[in-house]
Amino acid sequence: MTIRSSLLRPLYRLYEDRLARDLDDGRLPRHVGVILDGHRRFVRESGLIDYAAGYRMGMDRFVEFLNWCDGFGIPAVTGWLLSKENLQRPAEELRPYFEVLVGLFERLPQTAGRLGWSIRFIGSLDLLPANVVEAAKRCEEATSGGDHRLTIALAYGGRQEIVDAVRDLVTGLGNEGLDPQEMAGKIDADSIAAHLYSTDVPDPDLVIRTSGESRLSGFLLWQSAYSEFSFVDVFWPAFRRVDFLRALRDFTRRERRYGL
Repeated sequence: MTIRSSLLRPLYRLYEDRLARDLDDGRLPRHVGVILDGHRRFVRESGLIDYAAGYRMGMDRFVEFLNWCDGFGIPAVTGWLLSKENLQRPAEELRPYFEVLVGLFERLPQTAGRLGWSIRFIGSLDLLPANVVEAAKRCEEATSGGDHRLTIALAYGGRQEIVDAVRDLVTGLGNEGLDPQEMAGKIDADSIAAHLYSTDVPDPDLVIRTSGESRLSGFLLWQSAYSEFSFVDVFWPAFRRVDFLRALRDFTRRERRYGL
């Protein structure tokens, strides 16, 4: 730690405390979605020896993030840890990330148990290596009784989720023996929403994306129609509690209109 950082740390803590005190608890989000973006750029700019080091830092920060959310009584979090498009990256980048994910899924039950969170995975998990899928399933099984919900989007794409929902809906209507015209009459926003991956979790109130990118890239496309967004410049491994507090402060100051 440098002399400058050691001097700034107490000031940041005072600033964090003030931000936390000034938050209106009654206006905090009930569901926060977070896009964990910027691991590779963080590694390159930080001069770390390999991608795995940055991935580990990012997953450590994700566990911290869950603790921050729990501290404010936020009962639902969805974290996008891997997109379908990410699977097209070179094997030398994906292999260490898969290893870090397995390690994360093995230790998450301890954190989830302490905080009272249940964990569910969504996405095209069949596209992932068997050891990653097995670790995810064990993680789900070990945390099935929690009151709060952590949803992990893995090999996930928002368009694919909508496609899968419509397919499930149409298949079900076809099994009822309905003709095309009758099917069309039963397809609406509510019926499609009922077939999305996480139907028992409310739509996200706040979506946070790190790394300075100001787009969703397919994250919860249907569910985030009326979400508030916070685009943060720092890369995910460097995301701090003060960054989270600023996002919460800005959210509580917004007047949500839901299209009205």
